[in-house]
Amino acid sequence: MAQSEDEKRMPYQLPMPPEASSDIVVSSVIPEDDRVWVPQAEQVWFRPLCLNASQGYWVNLLKVRKAGVLARHRHPNPVHGYVIKGRWHYLEHDWVAEEGGYVYEPPGETHTLVVPEDVEEMITLFQVNGVMYYVDPWGKHEGFEDVFTKIEMCRNHYEKVGLGRDFVDQFIR
Repeated sequence: MAQSEDEKRMPYQLPMPPEASSDIVVSSVIPEDDRVWVPQAEQVWFRPLCLNASQGYWVNLLKVRKAGVLARHRHPNPVHGYVIKGRWHYLEHDWVAEEGGYVYEPPGETHTLVVPEDVEEMITLFQVNGVMYYVDPWGKHEGFEDVFTKIEMCRNHYEKVGLGRDFVDQFIR
């Protein structure tokens, strides 16, 4: 059935499912307030955008202001990345993730992230599903991150910088 022009411009008229969580709208993905960036390692920060505790994934920006090896890790689930600034690569591959580029990382892959010497700042949006296992070159477990460790890192940092432990709640679903 064809809709009239008025109907095409009309918002959906029925109620949303009561169990549906609310939208997350981040008006400035690159924040003006540097306190929003959560330190992860020396000269490495992340900025949460969505921390989905019910489905076990997170979306964040990773910002790096140092060259060299960042971390070797393995994912049991897929990861998606979009390079906003700078570039990076994995020691295990011959491609380079460059500004404006998209990267898909398949489940089960282990790789070592490197930021080249001539890159002053790298920012990449990542969606990480499940867990990141940190490993040595032979696969020995050295640590992990999941959505719950990310939430706790945010709570501790935001409390320390004066934004309050609950500042992170706006990103949790």
